[in-house]
Amino acid sequence: MKKLLFIGAGKMATAIAGGLVRAKLFTPGELQAYDVSETAAAEFTKATGAACAIQDCAALARDAERVLLAVKPQTMTAALAGLSEVLATKPVITIIAGVPIARIAELTGSRQVIRVMPNTPALIGKGAAGIAASPETTPEELALAEKIFGSVGTVMRVEERNLDAVTALSGSGPAYVFEFIQALADGGVASGLSRAVATELAVQTVIGSAEMVKATKLHPTVLKDQVTSPGGTTIRALEVLEDRAFAGAVIQAVRAACLRSEELGRN
Repeated sequence: MKKLLFIGAGKMATAIAGGLVRAKLFTPGELQAYDVSETAAAEFTKATGAACAIQDCAALARDAERVLLAVKPQTMTAALAGLSEVLATKPVITIIAGVPIARIAELTGSRQVIRVMPNTPALIGKGAAGIAASPETTPEELALAEKIFGSVGTVMRVEERNLDAVTALSGSGPAYVFEFIQALADGGVASGLSRAVATELAVQTVIGSAEMVKATKLHPTVLKDQVTSPGGTTIRALEVLEDRAFAGAVIQAVRAACLRSEELGRN
């Protein structure tokens, strides 16, 4: 397999590259990266074993078979300046948040553009990503991109128009879960537990509950009912959550994030 070039060598790029090496999809010698930051370049190489340069991105791009864009939206134009002639013949994968396929195609000249929305748990190999591609993308390139992001988590193929919803659900979703874990632990502390015990129990409860949904493939409502005894503690707690519109608040939070993602994509 020929070289994959990461343009941008930050934490997400490093996590993806590390996942590729661990999964043996690429060897370190088949991966290259470019970043303007010496610190990021050094950390990328230390974590992955792959080379990362801070000069002559065009030369690296010419040597690569495909490119993965992992820069921030505000630095995207500068990072891709002068590269369109080189990138026009190569498949381009982008994880640049909020930037549509058409814009990436415009900047790179590539007709094979694959857009991916990963999330931060990819940093520990537990990510959730949505993926969409331009019509010209070959099935082989799309399948490879799915393998790349599958090395650091779960990948779901969606229409590009649904990537804003992916951003709102799984992209921003870890923040909602962290907020819930904090609130759950706070409830334990308020009820007399130490902070350390409450936090550990809250974390493991969320992990275990999520794994039950995944392992049993039962609807969350069915699993919820299995916990809820008539007249017991759980139904009393659920009554409070219902009174405070817990489910509605979460739904509206995801919708608000989706609308904001759509706004950013138009700018």
